[in-house]
Amino acid sequence: MTESCNIRGLTVPRSRFPDPERDLPSGAGEARVVLAGGCFWCVEAVFLAMDGVSQVTSGYAGGSADTANYEAVCTGTTGHAEVVEIRYDPAKVSYGELLKVFFSVAHDPTQLNRQGNDRGTQYRSAIFYETPEQKTLAEAYIHQLDEAGVYPDPIVTSLERLAAFYPAEEYHQNFAARNPYQPYIMAVAAPKMEKLVDSYGDRLKPEFTDNEPGQA
Repeated sequence: MTESCNIRGLTVPRSRFPDPERDLPSGAGEARVVLAGGCFWCVEAVFLAMDGVSQVTSGYAGGSADTANYEAVCTGTTGHAEVVEIRYDPAKVSYGELLKVFFSVAHDPTQLNRQGNDRGTQYRSAIFYETPEQKTLAEAYIHQLDEAGVYPDPIVTSLERLAAFYPAEEYHQNFAARNPYQPYIMAVAAPKMEKLVDSYGDRLKPEFTDNEPGQA
């Protein structure tokens, strides 16, 4: 990640984002979704704050096990994207609600193979689906957002089958909360957290509405 990165602000108000017309059924047990939206430090921070999310792990998906490390992924030649694995309780937060936050807060889905100054296929916007239902509902929601004209540019998020998820190195985990004053976090993650609190304060864990953005 480039510390000087200044990702284009997502100024589309929450009211412009429709709820998904279709969603996965709520149920008992844990579910997961793997999402890519640029720097995993910043995407992780957003989803850690969501009520119903039990764990978020930064990692890699899209490439092979032997290149699933930060140094290799940063070359942009491995096929991997920086991703987050989100484990959640579907009785508290739905797959569709997570997608809505992904598209409205976590990143800019109209930027192809980049987020701001972070450039390369490792920073692509992608949903790594595990089931046909996840893929179908993600496709439907992207179509719904495009039809509604939520963004002035087309959404370029790719849908890719999840072959494997590889956790990133330990120092990447919960990075924003552990390093709130790191320049990249202050420039990129903190504004996302402010937008999250403003737009979805009623859907967050209490500790994330009472503290500074990015801090638990």
